[in-house]
Amino acid sequence: MPAALAGMAAFEQGKFWEFHDKVFASQPKIQREFLLQYAKDVGLDVKRFQESFGKARGKAAIDADIAEADALGATGTPAFFINGRYLSGARPIEDFAKIINDELARLKIPLPPAAPKPAG
Repeated sequence: MPAALAGMAAFEQGKFWEFHDKVFASQPKIQREFLLQYAKDVGLDVKRFQESFGKARGKAAIDADIAEADALGATGTPAFFINGRYLSGARPIEDFAKIINDELARLKIPLPPAAPKPAG
């Protein structure tokens, strides 16, 4: 939760992705003191960042996202939905291609020429 709240505080200043990339590259160091340093590193107004982070202003949005993921059965990241079909975890491209090709076939949409042909 602290990293998510910090990300929302960075979002308020228009630097979510810069902050995200810094946090992601610095795992597992996501304790408060590290998050504050990352905010400085990416050029955030640290006082504004600390205020937003301290007041947990982004918590309602985070809680809503968690509730939606729970309702959809997504239990971790990464999680993907392809036409409502759930695919969990880091998977090889072939797993995605199979679902996409199955969906195209179900919808009677021809496979693009460069797409791998389904087995069988």
